[in-house]
Amino acid sequence: MGSGIAQVAAAAGHRVILADAQKGATARARDSMASALGKLVEKGKLAADARTALLGRIDFIDAPLGGAPAMYSDCGVVIEAIVEDREVKRTLFAALSGVIAPDAILATNTSSLSVASLASAATNPDRVIGVHFFNPAPVMPLVEIVPALSTDAAVTAAARALVDAWGKTTVLATDTPGFIVNRVARPFYGESLRILEEGIADCATIDWAMRTIGGFRMGPFELMDFIGNDVNYAVTSSVFEGMFYDPRYRPALTQRRLVESGRLGRKTKLGYYDYRDGAEMPKPGEDRELGGRIVDRVLVMLINEAVDALNLRIATAHDLDLAMTKGVNYPKGLLAWCDELGAPVVLELLDSLYEEYGEDRYRASPLLRRAAMAGATLSG
Repeated sequence: MGSGIAQVAAAAGHRVILADAQKGATARARDSMASALGKLVEKGKLAADARTALLGRIDFIDAPLGGAPAMYSDCGVVIEAIVEDREVKRTLFAALSGVIAPDAILATNTSSLSVASLASAATNPDRVIGVHFFNPAPVMPLVEIVPALSTDAAVTAAARALVDAWGKTTVLATDTPGFIVNRVARPFYGESLRILEEGIADCATIDWAMRTIGGFRMGPFELMDFIGNDVNYAVTSSVFEGMFYDPRYRPALTQRRLVESGRLGRKTKLGYYDYRDGAEMPKPGEDRELGGRIVDRVLVMLINEAVDALNLRIATAHDLDLAMTKGVNYPKGLLAWCDELGAPVVLELLDSLYEEYGEDRYRASPLLRRAAMAGATLSG
């Protein structure tokens, strides 16, 4: 992720320092970046001299984690993209804030940790902000801008303007667990896992339904295998803990067991599917009636999460829908999808799940209920 962000900044014409505490990591990053850019040259998407110039604007340096060497003193923006560990990030922020310029922006690429908590470790917390890229950073258009309680409004405006100038699509989110995308997307995985655990359908059938009937680019199980089950489980656990153990975000035991057994997905060649040489992908059951029920169940949970995020002012309606289409390639914004289906239809499906299971995970957002009663739209 760090090398991807560095590439984006360098492509925009900036001088960049890419540093890593692990010896040899930046050299590997340079080789990987050079190879990826070389392929763009071969395809005619990038001029050879532009590739050379881009790589020349990046200094690849091994640096101790806590040292925060003086090389950062001239940087106008420092973005950390290290391990998703609160204390490790806080240690780095404390060190960095002692050497960067007083007017520099100190940004975190955290996907789910509290920006306020990280900012409090810095001597200048008003300069700290969340700037969350999606992987791979050179390709994915979305960046979530997340100011902490302490962030100066001018820093928020400057960070957003900078990333916009890099050609990215920015959305503004409040500093809550998972921000927009990683919060709203939890039911895509969680409800699909519940359907699997109940024996209603297998992974291949659920994935087929979400792609073929729902219109999603990838099904939940193939996407979790692509992301890495360890990463997906960690984000879910972080959001669950950060939301005071709200049952809507409870992790699935099935995924925990996969992580414990080392079946992390494509990177280990075993996950929900078998990616080893010679393995065959299971064939889905293509019952469209069952597929529709699967899609309806997952979709109403996703919509409810987006509506509740709007109700709690996590982001504007525009940014909520933009984040889900640009950040995770959903076929439609969830609020617009709710308006298309009709809030009364979504509420009826959700209430039927609540009545069947009696679990708080299926509680409807108050805003969804109000919209259904008033015949109101939500996407603005």
